[in-house]
Amino acid sequence: MRTYSLFIATLLLACQCLPAAAAEHVVNQKGKAFVQKKLVVKAGDSVRFVNDDPFAHNVFSLSDTKSFDLGSYGQGLGKTVVLDKAGTVEVECAVHPDMKMVIEVLK
Repeated sequence: MRTYSLFIATLLLACQCLPAAAAEHVVNQKGKAFVQKKLVVKAGDSVRFVNDDPFAHNVFSLSDTKSFDLGSYGQGLGKTVVLDKAGTVEVECAVHPDMKMVIEVLK
């Protein structure tokens, strides 16, 4: 019984040392807007931007936390970015300058 208890305790301790699995978040674009204006994620998570509009979007960020440009993509398509550093990411659309959102990336 003691060996079994030691095994279980070791297993539980090992599980606590494993990093948490990264999550994928989805942000839809509809009506020339991001459906969510603010999103909170953890460092290492990914965000998939899905275009539900009948025209192209080009999602980008010039933020120090994460700079990216996903390029132009049409209706029904999506592109993903991994946010690997804590901080604030301001996201915009190069095609529609009024499309803006903020992603807070936590440690």
